[in-house]
Amino acid sequence: MSDSPKHSVLFVCVHNAGRSQMGAAFLAHLGAGRVEVRSAGSAPAETVNPAVVEAMREVGIDIATQTPKLLTTDAVQASDVVITMGCGDACPVFPGKRYLDWKLDDPAGQGVDAVRPIRDEIERRVRELLAELGVEAGA
Repeated sequence: MSDSPKHSVLFVCVHNAGRSQMGAAFLAHLGAGRVEVRSAGSAPAETVNPAVVEAMREVGIDIATQTPKLLTTDAVQASDVVITMGCGDACPVFPGKRYLDWKLDDPAGQGVDAVRPIRDEIERRVRELLAELGVEAGA
């Protein structure tokens, strides 16, 4: 399987400060380098939500050094799966891409207690996605 092309997944939300950062971090961690991972936002925040950073730290994933990135057409074109998380019509749509819309609560302005169930649901969905892509999830 090592000679087959790597899947490339883009996580998109408005601010790229919460849900998309968690999705990308879980996919990078569980995919262990077997999936190319990107995340971006249609209107990126200045920093990743501190409650999101803390919630991810609790499960052993450090995203403290991540910074929100602006969604670009190139990022969408370079990805074969695009997962939107509440970015509405701001996400460009290209033929031949697989789009998934994950409806999840927005962690913006929430404390870590409110972020935990969102984090756990994102992890569950990322594990499901890896299985669909035929990539074994790491520990």
